[in-house]
Amino acid sequence: MFFRPRFNTKKYARRGFRLRGNTLVLLFVFFLIGLFLHYGGKTKPVVAFWNDVREIIGLRRSHAEKEESNPYRAPEPDSDVATDERPEPSASESEASDKRGRRSSKTKTNRESKIVRFEFEKQVDFILPVSRSGGELIRHEGYTLSYRDEYKDAEWVAYPLLDYETTGDADRKNEQFQPDRAAANGTALPSDYTRSGYDRGHLAPAGDFKYSQRMMRETFLMSNITPQVPDFNRGIWKELEDLVRTWAVRDNGLYIITGPVLKAGLPTIGKANEVSVPQKFYKVILYCNKPDIRMIGFLLDNEASESSLKQFVVPVDQIEQLTGIDFFPKLPDDLERKLESKRREEMVDEWFSN
Repeated sequence: MFFRPRFNTKKYARRGFRLRGNTLVLLFVFFLIGLFLHYGGKTKPVVAFWNDVREIIGLRRSHAEKEESNPYRAPEPDSDVATDERPEPSASESEASDKRGRRSSKTKTNRESKIVRFEFEKQVDFILPVSRSGGELIRHEGYTLSYRDEYKDAEWVAYPLLDYETTGDADRKNEQFQPDRAAANGTALPSDYTRSGYDRGHLAPAGDFKYSQRMMRETFLMSNITPQVPDFNRGIWKELEDLVRTWAVRDNGLYIITGPVLKAGLPTIGKANEVSVPQKFYKVILYCNKPDIRMIGFLLDNEASESSLKQFVVPVDQIEQLTGIDFFPKLPDDLERKLESKRREEMVDEWFSN
């Protein structure tokens, strides 16, 4: 007969390594404090970690948090130095983009069945303006721009805006402003705008690329960014961007060219770079669906305004004279002169009455 020693299991359990609920909470708090200290007092990485934890355990942002977020507030950069590698999209993001792409292709086919193109539209780079300045041409997937290094601003940004491109799952909340490595002499840094009193204003707006997170990310490159008065950027300029998207849906697509009026002697901001602050901004919009064609121009001061957008409609000829840029030079000459010389009343009637 074997004798089995008896253990005091109660005593053993007490001496074992067993954490109670309060201890886990304390360890988690100390872990967050350690993260905070590790990142030099920056709260952004800690908040990002906490958001990831909430996502994993199924907690979502409250309605109040969503309401308080301002999509036009410029996020601060993590660093003033451009990194060698831009973040690659995750597998889930790539898969989502592929699905959106397949849906977009189907929608695009439907759109093209409604549109009859002019022969001149089929020319290579039909949308691109010609400028006397000789700015640096930079091509991105979603838009093309002419960059003026002496101003650290683009003089124009051009892209077609199709109806389906204004909707989708792309979200700007996690995107960060980044220097554009495609610019030969570099661009402004996000920190050049810090405490300057100006917003980092988009020329090609993020909202025009909601169908693709990758293309929306491109709009945060600093070559596409310019100093704008906050109440202008978030007010009348945003109103114009919203109107253009509405027209793009209504008309099944538009050609968009937008930019600042650049000239010598503009005030500047910036620590590492001297970034010119434009006094005026413009948009030139072209609609083509054979046999219909129409053009409209907007010229706005870089300041808050409560006026109707109709008050900012001007002949495209006037914008060309101010900027030294020839818009849509591949249009037949007689048609180009006719479209660009139209009076405000004619353009308002054509665009706002439909």
